[in-house]
Amino acid sequence: MHITSLSASPSERSRSAWLTQFALTRLEGRAARHDDILVRALPAGPLLAADVQDAAIAAAVQSVEAADLLIVSTPIYKAAYSGLLKVFLDLLPPDALRDKLVLPLATGGSPAHFLALDYALKPVLSALGARHVLDGVFATDAQLRRHEAGGYVPEPDLIARLDRALAPLAPRMRAPLEAAVSC
Repeated sequence: MHITSLSASPSERSRSAWLTQFALTRLEGRAARHDDILVRALPAGPLLAADVQDAAIAAAVQSVEAADLLIVSTPIYKAAYSGLLKVFLDLLPPDALRDKLVLPLATGGSPAHFLALDYALKPVLSALGARHVLDGVFATDAQLRRHEAGGYVPEPDLIARLDRALAPLAPRMRAPLEAAVSC
């Protein structure tokens, strides 16, 4: 399985990026290939100009197109996903997410933003061809408390919701692992 993670936080030390990495640790050892895309690290000029010929932008788009599982993470600002995510998603071809599993992850200051996954992000993912969207996971700031050594500490309920969202992947991931063991 090829996993691509797409982190769309403008902040270098972000809860949504941390949640993405935490989700990846829950899938550790199960991907034949894994690519990380930090949208904030892409060149701003080509990103804003929708220059899909730029090498970094083309590589990021190609990584999304090659993925079996796309993990999309974003902070929620004013009841919507980040502008960085919108700019990047606009670069993708119309059916870029067809036949892919998509796991939406989001973070926000309060539970009031929870529905942004369903009412703002999922329609855009569907417009890009996504038909297999896993249960989204939304975390409030209180569910991801800062750790004194860096990073964050997830609440047990958040871990349980993430594991439930990832559960449908188990059958898809077990077969390649069993095949690799029998070789």
